[in-house]
Amino acid sequence: MRRLLSRVDPVLVQAVIAAALSFAHLHDIASAAGQSGWKAWAYPVSVDLLFVAAWRRLRAGRAAGTPVRLVWVWFLVALTASLGANVATAGLLDLRAVPDWLRILVAGWPAAAFLGGTLLAHTPAPAPAPAALAGDVQDSGESIRLDPVSPGPAAAPVAVLPEPEPTPALPPAPQAMEVPAALLAHARKVTADHAARTGTALDATALRSLLGVPAPLAAAIAAQL
Repeated sequence: MRRLLSRVDPVLVQAVIAAALSFAHLHDIASAAGQSGWKAWAYPVSVDLLFVAAWRRLRAGRAAGTPVRLVWVWFLVALTASLGANVATAGLLDLRAVPDWLRILVAGWPAAAFLGGTLLAHTPAPAPAPAALAGDVQDSGESIRLDPVSPGPAAAPVAVLPEPEPTPALPPAPQAMEVPAALLAHARKVTADHAARTGTALDATALRSLLGVPAPLAAAIAAQL
């Protein structure tokens, strides 16, 4: 039981009590003004429904930023009817001798409540605020960028230079081939004999044929002679 009481919202309890008292006061005023039976019970229902409808319209209109002057009028009408009944039944009005003007107000309330409820129901609902344009607009499945700034003069075309082709890497220089000392001494002897007989030096091709060695080795011998 304590858990249940701790979960009850005090504000909600207060609202229920206030609504019940106001409902009873409106019933008493309507009954004293000549509305008996179910008609006396219908008056507080009508006042409370108009009050709630106007309150909801006020909240929606203020959230959407739309004019709510007409809604305020019907909200004050329902509030005046409820508050007036509470004050009138506090001993300020003799319910056994209700004045004629109050009877006229009670009798004319159904028409006023019907008019107010109809206007509130048929007032266009506040449309949601349009989303701010971020610059993109969807049109036929394509994204279009909106530029609010007026276009300036067209810029001169910029020449695009072709990128230079990469320079091919040079092959590494061949390393000097090592010539055995005995082969080099033999080549010198052959070259000296040839020079003594012909008076000319041997080139790499002649050394290759005479010595029977590969061309790279013959070139290395000729370079060291």
